[in-house]
Amino acid sequence: VQLQASGGGLVQAGGSLRLSCAASGPTFSNYGMGWFRRAPGKERDFVALINGSGGSTRYADSVKDRFTISRDNAKNTVYLQMKTLKPEDTAIYYCAAARGSYYFTRNYDYWGQGTQVTVSS
Repeated sequence: VQLQASGGGLVQAGGSLRLSCAASGPTFSNYGMGWFRRAPGKERDFVALINGSGGSTRYADSVKDRFTISRDNAKNTVYLQMKTLKPEDTAIYYCAAARGSYYFTRNYDYWGQGTQVTVSS
């Protein structure tokens, strides 16, 4: 599966952005999907994960109640709605796909290019 992320940009603290990740390849709904991010000088961390049907999700504590992951299997697209953005959310955001259980980050082995999100204070 090939992944193409978009929607990043510059936003003021407290603002919102929606990231999209379009997938091409066989049977999108067979893959768990996730958003990860790498902040400057830090390791890549998971942000939000979603199972193939969209019925189950998992969030990092730092984004819970502010970010929402969703997917549209008819459009082969996964989204990350980000609200109440903070400067510490500044990072390159990556989408990824998992063939195994969506819940475990080690299963994510297909990666898209990143999209930069910058939150100014």
